[in-house]
Amino acid sequence: MNPQTKIAVVTGAGSGIGRAVALALAGAGWSVALAGRRTGPLEETAREAGSETMCVPADVSLPADVNALFTAVRERYGRLDLLFNNAGTFGPRGVPVEDIRYEEWRSVVDVNVTGSFLCAQAAFRQMKGQDPQGGRIINNGSISAHAPRPNSIAYTTTKHAMTGLTKSLSLDGRPYRIACGQIDIGNAATDMTERMQAGILQANGELMAEPVMDVRDVARTVLHMAELPLEANVQFATVLATTMPYIGRG
Repeated sequence: MNPQTKIAVVTGAGSGIGRAVALALAGAGWSVALAGRRTGPLEETAREAGSETMCVPADVSLPADVNALFTAVRERYGRLDLLFNNAGTFGPRGVPVEDIRYEEWRSVVDVNVTGSFLCAQAAFRQMKGQDPQGGRIINNGSISAHAPRPNSIAYTTTKHAMTGLTKSLSLDGRPYRIACGQIDIGNAATDMTERMQAGILQANGELMAEPVMDVRDVARTVLHMAELPLEANVQFATVLATTMPYIGRG
């Protein structure tokens, strides 16, 4: 491996936004550690990337899995330049507040908040201790970090929490050349958003089909954020399908 090659970890790399970002990074010459719960989809991403990758099955909500992931990256590559903190789950769809079960709430928080924290913590430790010091963390937020959809309290709460995580990491990372930013994404064309094209509940109670954008447009934005020098940072970026009902939502 070229010592000038930059090293990235992408969580949730087996599909959707994670896969698209992993492919964009690999295409730009990065070595990418692909993390996710299922080995098969990670291997599909690796085959499509056709470059230096490693697949590390991991459940980000489990501290042991996260520790094993970052240990494997350190042992193979010796350093870490980027974490794309992407793994997440929407949880129960269309369930009113009063009907959400504790287990459903907890599963969303465990992945979206605790998992993001555990990965950021492990990346922070690596970046702080390596020579040369520093690196970048990019958190996958959501436009739900700003405006909720109906019946999405678990997901929306966790994405507001992601914004707090981003700000705290950005502040705490300053002395160590660790930059942290967040990308808030609206209606990228993935398996998670297929239902939006068929019709999804709006704040006024109506069902409406919503436009989507190519997931590669998201990946290009993350790549731009990733390749800035550490002296510059995109703190928050919002990328969405131009005509989706976000501005004025609610």
